[in-house]
Amino acid sequence: MADADQEEAKQNTEETPGVSSCDEEGKQINTGEAEAAVKTFKDLGVTEVLCEACDQLGWKSPTKIQVEAIPVALQGKDVIGLAETGSGKTGAFALPILQSLLASPQRLHTLVLTPTRELAFQISEQFEALGSSIGVKCAVVVGGIDMMSQSLVLAKKPHIVIATPGRLIDHMENTKGFSLRALKFLVMDEADRILNMDFETEVDKILKVIPRERRTFLFSATMTKKVQKLQRAALKDPVKCAVSTKYSTVDKLQQYYIFIPAKYKDCYLVSILNELAGNSFMIFCSTCNNAQRVALMLRNLGITAIPLHGQMSQNKRLGALNKFKSKSRSVLLATDVASRGLDIPHVDCVINYDIPTHSKDYIHRVGRTARAGRSGKSITFVTQYDVELFQRIESLIGKKLPAFPTHEEEVMMLVERVSEAQRFARVEMKEQGEKRRRPRGRDGDEDDTEQASGVRKKVKGGRGAAAGGGGGGKKKGGPAWRGGR
Repeated sequence: MADADQEEAKQNTEETPGVSSCDEEGKQINTGEAEAAVKTFKDLGVTEVLCEACDQLGWKSPTKIQVEAIPVALQGKDVIGLAETGSGKTGAFALPILQSLLASPQRLHTLVLTPTRELAFQISEQFEALGSSIGVKCAVVVGGIDMMSQSLVLAKKPHIVIATPGRLIDHMENTKGFSLRALKFLVMDEADRILNMDFETEVDKILKVIPRERRTFLFSATMTKKVQKLQRAALKDPVKCAVSTKYSTVDKLQQYYIFIPAKYKDCYLVSILNELAGNSFMIFCSTCNNAQRVALMLRNLGITAIPLHGQMSQNKRLGALNKFKSKSRSVLLATDVASRGLDIPHVDCVINYDIPTHSKDYIHRVGRTARAGRSGKSITFVTQYDVELFQRIESLIGKKLPAFPTHEEEVMMLVERVSEAQRFARVEMKEQGEKRRRPRGRDGDEDDTEQASGVRKKVKGGRGAAAGGGGGGKKKGGPAWRGGR
């Protein structure tokens, strides 16, 4: 099994039949020379009005993937874009699409498919920012939001639809008058995730009803280049624009691991958060339950943590993301729903609390920090059960990671306080579970919303001192928690 990832990495550096490439030496383009020659978006062939929009967004000069992909896309070719995360892939497909829309305006011009809801909202923001001066209308069609209000937006026929595959099919089947038969562009962002088994039936249905005469862009930081997948995505002699041939993480990212016994994971987590106090963290857990539990445990210790996972309603997910983006919470506990594409400029440190089972997800997770030229840190917890998974990650990225320095005696001093916080978290988790099983009254809903936004309720049946406010509260019994945010 350990060879599976290496085999795939090897496969990925081989050329796919029928795909011309921008990145191999001696072919079409040499990145170094191209960068020397190209300094502005105008040199890439982007029109004046869009160059001004880039200026207003503070995009001074194009990134590597933009240098390679934009000219090819403007020539009318299909593009497979492969670049490390945080390298400006959204701009690489948004600019050519907006330019095509300027040349021949039409409604329902582009469909962008994304695997997660949060990423759909983010892409929509970028399209609207770039196209604000030319009046581009976008619609975000994702699950967890009322279908009726989405139908009304689609009835106005926006230029660009950004959707998750499942909800898009709901609308295709149930919303009268909504059709994508005149579509000009199909974009799959995080394409490897969309083209894998999770979305297979949905993507097949979508490809059946959209026109064959269209342009297709696939973009991702990691790409499984299996020929059948490319054929299923129905690309016509695509050009592969890759700025990194092997899977890589950015140079400014300092990556570490910690080898620890599984039962002391929480203690080490609290110790690191305390040691690096003042930074903002994204902590990745493997399950929704774990993300919720660790968030509650940290909150009991006075650390402003907020969960983001698939079992939360869409409004709460967006609320959690906005609180973290606006820096009113310093720790975001997330499942892999947040590992792809999300651009939060101020993430200083990514912690893999649970090691990812798929090595490629590691690249996406740690890519939430050190974006667009900034630096960042990532720390991966490796327990006695994770050694093989960790070795697979190291062989995929081609690096041996250094150990993060920790002081075991100091960590062990936290055991008592952390286990008390764990106990409170378990009580709260149990209460939330009971609340979900009750018929949904108004009160239950409000209570749940407050819990998700970080206002802690007094733990029923616990100690009186367990009440806290505003995402944290005091340490219960014993001295106040030092080094809080």
